[in-house]
Amino acid sequence: MDMTGKHILLGVTGSIAAYKAAVLARGLVKEGAEVRVVMTPLAKQFITPLTMATVSKNPILVEFFDPENGAWNSHVSLGEWADLLLVAPATANTIAKMAHGIADNLLLTCYLSARCPVAVAPAMDLDMYAHPATQDNMARLASLGVHILEPGTGELASGLVGKGRMAEPEEIIAGVRGILSGE
Repeated sequence: MDMTGKHILLGVTGSIAAYKAAVLARGLVKEGAEVRVVMTPLAKQFITPLTMATVSKNPILVEFFDPENGAWNSHVSLGEWADLLLVAPATANTIAKMAHGIADNLLLTCYLSARCPVAVAPAMDLDMYAHPATQDNMARLASLGVHILEPGTGELASGLVGKGRMAEPEEIIAGVRGILSGE
């Protein structure tokens, strides 16, 4: 499926897997999509807004407004603009907040305002991923129509080996193609 002209709102959360978000954004742009990035404040501790702005070819949004000039970053407008809201990486914290409608940052308010399909690519340590609370939250999101792009199994940042690695960017892009084509 050709992504030319598709609008993808990429949410990046505070996970070591945020480095993959740069490769993901670049891949989506190469596929012809217009990518706008909303980062959580903690995501900036893992990857810089400059990196994400460079690969997405758009300014990065983190806060509800720009303190320098007062420009408002409208979560409603972003939710209307997007053909897909993709949260990658999606931490256990963000997944929990999405599942329960907690909107304490710009990304989560965009999620609650989104009129488009939503997908999450979980990224966390194996015990966090396997925890019943996380599994319940993902099941709740799935019941709400959110697409879960399953994590892989392998070596994790903790040094443990198991399920919880964010899917590779190519796998996520394939998932995005499927969602946008209605598969």
